[in-house]
Order: sequence, then structure tokens, then C-alpha cells
Amino acid sequence: MSEIHIRRARAADVEPIVAMLADDRLGATRESTADLGPYERAFARIDADPNQVLVVADRRGLPVGTLQLTVIPGLARSGATRGQIEAVRVHADLRGDGLGARLLRWAIEEARARGCALVQLTSDASRGEAHRFYEGLGFSATHTGFKLAL
Repeated sequence: MSEIHIRRARAADVEPIVAMLADDRLGATRESTADLGPYERAFARIDADPNQVLVVADRRGLPVGTLQLTVIPGLARSGATRGQIEAVRVHADLRGDGLGARLLRWAIEEARARGCALVQLTSDASRGEAHRFYEGLGFSATHTGFKLAL
């Protein structure tokens, strides 16, 4: 694991990131590397926004893990800033080796360094194993999430 370092994602990382997003039961139904155009445009918007940090866990120049941290200023909780963690993925060959925990700890420390009072994330209700993983890192399932497709 020591040969892996966490770095800001680059445009060249888009395809391997999308491949990781697509490499699970849920992602396989909504992600594809067949047309990278929408993902490249999204990457450009993310990369240009100072409140967004898209990172990869890099092993010998190849992304093997990823997550996105969004810093959200707010009025609630006495004007607290939150860190929203999204799209946590680890390459299938490395799952269970501690890389996911390392990525999450990195995101927590980055959120703290950016002045966040808390970090939060959502996880699909069907991902019981992921929920146990997050709880093992100290996260609590305190809210119910809702989505509305537009």
C-alpha cells in the first residue's frame, strides 16, 4: 500500500475513474466509458471549482481509487461548512486492502484543513457492506436521504 499516493485527479484520469464508477452492480447500470465526452466536461467543471476536490489513489501512475470532496458553506449549525464525500471507489483488485479507509481518512483531514465542521456522505440503501465500512470509520447513519431525478 505504501507505493500508492493520493493526488488531485487530472484530465487523463477520467477514463479510469469512470471505469471504477461502472465496476459495480449499481454503476454498471448508469456509467460507461463508451462516450467520455460528458465525463470530460464534468471533470472540467469540477477541476475549475475551488470547492471541489476530485482525487485518485495513484499506483505507479494509474488510478486505483477515487473520491470527490465538495466543500459546502452553509448557515445551519451556526454557519458551519460541511464536507460532502461522493463517488468513493476502489479498483476491484485492491478492495479489502485498506485503500478505501485511506481515501476516507484523507478526505476527512482535507475537510478539516478546509475548515469543515463535519463530513457527510450518502450511500445507496442497498449497499449494506459499504454502510458497515463507513460505520467502522466512525460515520453514523443519522439521516434518511431523498433524491428527485430532474
